[in-house]
Amino acid sequence: MTLATPTLHTTRLRLRPFTGADAERLFAMHSSAHVMRYWDSPTWDDPARAERFIVKCREVAEEGTGTRVAIDRASDGAFVGWCGVTAWNPEYRSASLGYCLGEAMWGRGYATEAAHALVRWAFDTLDLNRVQAEADTRNAGSARVLEKIGFVREGTLREDCVVDGEVSDSWVYGLIRREWRPERLSPLT
Repeated sequence: MTLATPTLHTTRLRLRPFTGADAERLFAMHSSAHVMRYWDSPTWDDPARAERFIVKCREVAEEGTGTRVAIDRASDGAFVGWCGVTAWNPEYRSASLGYCLGEAMWGRGYATEAAHALVRWAFDTLDLNRVQAEADTRNAGSARVLEKIGFVREGTLREDCVVDGEVSDSWVYGLIRREWRPERLSPLT
């Protein structure tokens, strides 16, 4: 079953399907060691990696296992980053949330706003009972994003990632439908 990639609008952002024009901005973001320091994968060193990411986004939607959307600032169209709901399991009514923003966009509430909009869409569209997310334990900013949306820290995966020889732990967060409060943040426009 194909899952249509949504276009969503919030007060300050537009979440939309990726296009080939996003490849250069994706590569710039994912090739930054500072942006990727808490990720469970190394920085990108080949621009073609961005094109493969965009193809994979389409495949995820075509397979019906989730969606990833580009995030633009509504005021000027500036590329902010991306957000995704993947690993959708209709039988268990669960999925995973992930996001990545360019460093210039940090600290402005964009990750919270985009993730909130996509989680709302996912609960409404996919009939989810649970959304899960993980954050490196050193990434306090990402933990705050999840907690603002209503995610609850459920535990720690000890030494679950090794990237560039560095071992790290991850926090596991969960958001259950009965605890979901879509009004936590401003409504979609």
